[in-house]
Amino acid sequence: PAELAELGGGMGVRGLTAQAAARLHAHTAGNPLHVKALLEQEGAGLLEVLGEPGVTPPAPKSFTALVLAKLAACSPAADALVCAAAVLGTHCTPADAWEVAGADLLDEERRAADVLIALEEAVHTGLLIESPGDPLIRFPHPLVHAAVYHQLGPSRRAALHLSAARTVRDQAHRLRHRALAAAGPDPELAAELASLGRKFAAEGAWANAAGQLTAAARLGPEPAAYEQYTLEAVECALLAGDVPDMGEVAQRIAQFTPGGWRSYLLGRLSLFDLDRAEALLTDAWHRCDPAAEPVLGARIAGQFAALHGSMSHGVEMAEWADLAIRLAPDDTATDMIRVLRLTGLAMSGRAPQTLAELAPLPDPALATPAQLEELLGRGTLREWTGDLTGAVRDLGGVFGACHGRAASFRVVAATALASAEYRAGRWDDAIVHTDLALSLAADTDQPHIALYCRMLAAQVHAVRGAFAKAQAHARVARVYAAGGHVNPTLWAALAEAHLARAQGRPEEVLAALGPLLALAPRGDLEEPGTVPWADLLAEAWAALGDEKHAVQALAPYEALATQRGHHGALLAAARARGTLEAARGDTVAAERAFRSGLKHAAHVEAPFDRALLHLAYGGFLRRAGRRTRAGEQLRTARDLLVRLDAPPDLGRCERELAACGLGPAGSAPEREPRTRGAALLTPQELAVARLVASGLTNRQVARELVISVKTVEYHLGRIFPKLGVDSRTRLTAALAADGPESGAGPSAGRAP
Repeated sequence: PAELAELGGGMGVRGLTAQAAARLHAHTAGNPLHVKALLEQEGAGLLEVLGEPGVTPPAPKSFTALVLAKLAACSPAADALVCAAAVLGTHCTPADAWEVAGADLLDEERRAADVLIALEEAVHTGLLIESPGDPLIRFPHPLVHAAVYHQLGPSRRAALHLSAARTVRDQAHRLRHRALAAAGPDPELAAELASLGRKFAAEGAWANAAGQLTAAARLGPEPAAYEQYTLEAVECALLAGDVPDMGEVAQRIAQFTPGGWRSYLLGRLSLFDLDRAEALLTDAWHRCDPAAEPVLGARIAGQFAALHGSMSHGVEMAEWADLAIRLAPDDTATDMIRVLRLTGLAMSGRAPQTLAELAPLPDPALATPAQLEELLGRGTLREWTGDLTGAVRDLGGVFGACHGRAASFRVVAATALASAEYRAGRWDDAIVHTDLALSLAADTDQPHIALYCRMLAAQVHAVRGAFAKAQAHARVARVYAAGGHVNPTLWAALAEAHLARAQGRPEEVLAALGPLLALAPRGDLEEPGTVPWADLLAEAWAALGDEKHAVQALAPYEALATQRGHHGALLAAARARGTLEAARGDTVAAERAFRSGLKHAAHVEAPFDRALLHLAYGGFLRRAGRRTRAGEQLRTARDLLVRLDAPPDLGRCERELAACGLGPAGSAPEREPRTRGAALLTPQELAVARLVASGLTNRQVARELVISVKTVEYHLGRIFPKLGVDSRTRLTAALAADGPESGAGPSAGRAP
């Protein structure tokens, strides 16, 4: 599908969403010649057809001519069976097709004929296929179905759809057939379609809801009904991640009659422009009576919560989210509302209390939509409070169970999982999930919802020494920060600061973090565990000899971390304090700070944070002339950094060891983070290879990394030739030959 979108763009047909590209791929079986023919034939009009799941796209004219030649050679009974099957879809039961075909057979004798005779003729002609044991008949290719369906005249097509509406048992399918048979406005049918669409929306089935509401809008007799159904359909399509051009949609909606729904949806479409979004949502709130319209009120409140979240206003975010839940507790269109409430409370300093107040939650696979939101929130809060094992477990389960949720939910779930994996030292997995989140955000034309993911990707690539990749992500974040809004500014600053720290450039760390100094006094950005950056700033000032600014940056963070009792934040603060005191020349205070950090490290799962503490302490001890103790700290740091594959900091550690007169212990493979075969693999491939080498099946690997089995198979198809192996056993041996850091073994891919 991604290649089809690229092909369309090359032919001047841009705007294929991920959903539309998937439909085009299914419709053409991925054949680029068929895709090219359709794009040349239909142009941008093909996008409109692909945007409506209930509508069958056409077939290329040359292909249609071949199919119609076969159909013309059929008897009336076989022709009727094939055409009826086309109206029912790409597959159906012979009995249903024959019953629908009854409306097309005027000859009573032929109508009563054995369906198997007509089916055998259709199969012999190559228009249908049937297999022993399969209760369904099918078209041999989606384009055969499309060619047959589109050759039906309006009258015959409408009659067959009405016959199908009387035959099928599913309510949604009945209404779809009635809608496709309608010749003009039908207020009663439109109301039924809208009712079913709203039912789907309440269940979070956004694509189905959008299809029903779009059909209702098409059949709505009055402008007011058309506009209301369209607004609801656009909202559902937005949540499904199936809006190819949000700017074009916003322009169309702006022409509608002013009202609460119109302003709300325009505000939702404008969240990347916070000032405009706030003005539109305020207008929507003034036009809405929450008592009379609780669902609309809840949706507006939910968007206000998201708006304040994008500005890092924890208290306001939690308050608006609470209001939305009270107004309409079962309204799933306020997607992630419970996540916003939980994170807002955590940003306000109540993370441990909020976690304690959460009711027991089920396995993600069994969770309701509301419970899945709470699991996402719980996983995020567990990461912030330092429970990385619990966070990865929660967030991995949520990401694996959220395929039917809104695109924004899936992006946030993938990003939250990657964030927890990064802190837990599972960096290959974190890269896989940041890539997935960024791809999904781009496919659904919502890149602005993945700016935190950009920062995270820059951070992971920076610590891995992939500076060009980190810079590319930081550059994208900086473009969005040009608007001056809080979150884009925050994520761009952190992306650039982490890159500069990894490169050993303290002056660039200060330049990157400068914009945050004006934001910090609000408190939300200083909460320990949420957005750690005070330690980066203090260490950069200390490295440049500005002890006064270093103290100003560090002291408030130390006080708040002590008040919260947050071990991870206290470890980072102790490392920065030790570095600062060493720069001042106060060796007693520096020693005290580093020892305090070691005490907190005993309660911290994050291996990179521990490694940086040991590295800083070892460097201090080396400069103080205490080489034996320095060697102990530096070797501990090196062991952690080797497992993490962190070349920039590992290089610093090796230089400190060399300055101690201590050569790196062990053989060369132990010193290099990736040697021989493992160096040939991408992070995604290495993550798969590690798990396969640990003895997991392809299905288990897919579940562990939250990817499809086909993706695992694809990666293995690239891994085997790269490593020169032809079996899982030889793959395990190849990784084992690279040394323990390659990840082969039962603990592969997990935090040290």
